[in-house]
Amino acid sequence: METIIIVLFVLGYLAITLEHSLKVDKLIPALAMMALMWAIISLAHLPVFEVNAELKELQPSHLDEILLHHLGKTAEIIVFLLGAMTIVEIIDYFNGFYTIKNFIKTKSKKGLLWIFGILAFILSAIIDNLTATIVLITILQKVIHVRDTRLWFAGLIIVAANAGGAWSPIGDVTTTMLWIGDKVTTLKLISYVLVPSIVCLIIPIVIATFLPAFQGDIDSIEEDPDAVIHKRGGTMLYLGLSAIVFVPVFKTLTHLPPYVGMMLSLAIVATFAEIFSKAKINITSIDEESDAHQTSSPVHSSLSKIELPSILFFLGILLAVAALESLGILFAFAEGLNTFIPNTDIVIGLLGIGSAVIDNVPLVAASMGMFSMGIDDPVWHLIAYSAGTGGSMLIIGSAAGVVAMGMEKIDFFWYFKKITLLALAGFLGGFVVFVLIRDYIL
Repeated sequence: METIIIVLFVLGYLAITLEHSLKVDKLIPALAMMALMWAIISLAHLPVFEVNAELKELQPSHLDEILLHHLGKTAEIIVFLLGAMTIVEIIDYFNGFYTIKNFIKTKSKKGLLWIFGILAFILSAIIDNLTATIVLITILQKVIHVRDTRLWFAGLIIVAANAGGAWSPIGDVTTTMLWIGDKVTTLKLISYVLVPSIVCLIIPIVIATFLPAFQGDIDSIEEDPDAVIHKRGGTMLYLGLSAIVFVPVFKTLTHLPPYVGMMLSLAIVATFAEIFSKAKINITSIDEESDAHQTSSPVHSSLSKIELPSILFFLGILLAVAALESLGILFAFAEGLNTFIPNTDIVIGLLGIGSAVIDNVPLVAASMGMFSMGIDDPVWHLIAYSAGTGGSMLIIGSAAGVVAMGMEKIDFFWYFKKITLLALAGFLGGFVVFVLIRDYIL
């Protein structure tokens, strides 16, 4: 029966990877394989185990207990993401991100490349790499009107956003998973991964400045006549970003799970949003009076824009991987892999390259079940770097790449020819720097 479960997982994985070819949203195979895998475990009365990280062994458990345990861990991530997404949508409700356009003064293509690269790196560390990419490509479309030039900028924004998301516990879904799963702490993550991530950003941008696409100046930057500037836009931008940054501080001070801090931050941002919009504060009511106010409420509007398919995808894939972990399959696979390839660095490097082809969320989820090192072991930080930045090598290798592909209609092979080698150079440079920092500094 375990073979059937593995086959189900592989088929589901393939369906997720081939999402664009099959034209089937990846949440469908994720949810289907999750439900079927746990159904087989239940019907066949297969023994389930809980991995004891300290003893590095499997301990028998009951199905109800182990499923509830994994559901709780998954719910922590989902509730955290819901809060972060809502805050970002509230900022966007006030058109707060348009404030960033004021930072763009130069017409030099090289100067613009550095500005967008640095903005992507910083923003992705705060509001996650997916949202940062959406924001910056939206601004990019207002600044650069020549599509061929814009595609080059979009490609480097993807690289920069993924590099920025890797060193922050709230910058990438996979890093957030490691943080909430008590594999890494905020300060150690930053101390190990920040410098490699900066190297991963600088190498591609420095090389790109010598390419013909980034020579000369762009046309005059025109003001967007359709842009609606809310007088509180800048205030909501800084308030929202500060509220998200506050979450790791809250966790450090209280030792409570991160989603608790995110809910507090959401409550504060939502309160100011309602005050600024002069709308009735009524979030949960669904009566007619509330519906009448719904269109004017930033909280209602923001909640309606949350990307629920991604949330359901995380639910499906994390619980599917949890099924493999509970059966001890991932534990056994890790032992076999360590025997075949004794060097853990090579294994994690291959994981990073693999994340360009296969979704990095299940890869990291699987690695959390494979390795049994304690909190803040360098292995977890290297996984955070590799999974976060490795996806930049292909347009379909990261959420940032996929959304940029949709917004700018970027061709897969164009990205492969023009950007892949730049991303690979950055990834390898950062990887080497990580190993040097780990072995000789920290």
